[in-house]
Amino acid sequence: MKNVKLRIDLLPNLFLKNDGTFDKDEAIKLCGKIAGVCYDKEGFVHLENEPIDKTMRRVSMTINNGHHSVYDHVTVNLNLQNIPKILAMVINNEKQYTTSEKSARYTPVQRKEGSIITEYEEKLYNKWINIFKIKIKEQYGYIYNDSKIQKLAQENARYLVTVFMPTQMIYSTSLRQINYIASWMRDYIDEVNINDLFELKLAYYMRQFLDELYRLNVLDKRLMKNEKYRKISLFGSNLDKKEEYFGDVYSTIYKGSFAQLAQAHRHRTIDYQIELLDKKEYFVPPIIADDQMCVDEWLGDMQIVKGVNPQGELVKISEMGKYDDFILKCKERLCSAAQLEIMSQTRETLLKYKKALEESNSPLAVDIERYSHGARCTFPDFTCSSDCKFKEGKTLIRKV
Repeated sequence: MKNVKLRIDLLPNLFLKNDGTFDKDEAIKLCGKIAGVCYDKEGFVHLENEPIDKTMRRVSMTINNGHHSVYDHVTVNLNLQNIPKILAMVINNEKQYTTSEKSARYTPVQRKEGSIITEYEEKLYNKWINIFKIKIKEQYGYIYNDSKIQKLAQENARYLVTVFMPTQMIYSTSLRQINYIASWMRDYIDEVNINDLFELKLAYYMRQFLDELYRLNVLDKRLMKNEKYRKISLFGSNLDKKEEYFGDVYSTIYKGSFAQLAQAHRHRTIDYQIELLDKKEYFVPPIIADDQMCVDEWLGDMQIVKGVNPQGELVKISEMGKYDDFILKCKERLCSAAQLEIMSQTRETLLKYKKALEESNSPLAVDIERYSHGARCTFPDFTCSSDCKFKEGKTLIRKV
């Protein structure tokens, strides 16, 4: 595959060598000292100056016996460059991280030399930006200025661009977690379905990811044993067989685009799994939904790029979590500033949750009713710091 190579650099930290690689030995020594805190009477100050052979015996005991929690004390800060969007979603689904990623809403898609983005995608992306700008201005020019319209047009046009498009992000996690993720990627690569182009492409980039981590001296085979046989958490199977449930905890199944899923990952207390559909379907932006000719043209263009897994491709999504965490998601996503697709899906899940609680006579039925009257600015326990003054946004009937 000819494309721009994924690259990772380490951000400055206590364990960054002059050559830009990770000082793994010193990081592991620190964790070995920390491991002694639980039983050392004098605390960490005493351990800092203990003989090195004593520290290394403790390292050997913890790292070889699966007692890896002390290796979470060291944070690795990665500057991920040209990482495919779907690979970013894979690691973002693993919970233990902090990330700051380039936004497709604010950054136009530009095809560069060697890019995995095809000429077709770039051409269709630019074509639909112009269409969306006209549609949005016609309907919402009274509330949105040209700059906002441009951003919303970009947000909708990117549905036509591959989910393998390169992005940039800062990703911070622990030394233990990055090694665990690497071990799960290694297993994914070993078990890849060679007849599935999506899996093959993802495995290809996972190999690049692992090569970069090895280059940076971040990986340690002792932390990569995977004795519990854990796997990449994003990909599920037989999701249709899961039963929906709504109570103190909830489980629901729905279809959503890759783009929506990327938004959902920001709610790390909620669990997500996906399964690709046997027959491809695509998200249709509501701003064009009333124009059948436009819808047909959109779906026709989706067919042109279907082989690259555009971000508008629908997947089956399993969402599970606690009631309180779902309400927190509502406080984030039921807003005129949120991406429309995830706002609409969150609202749909809220109404389904409300109906189920009422039918089961759950005490939570009274509570959830308070959140069912519109956007988060209508919630009794939320204060909006910036009134959008957008009626259709507040009533959750906007189309963009």
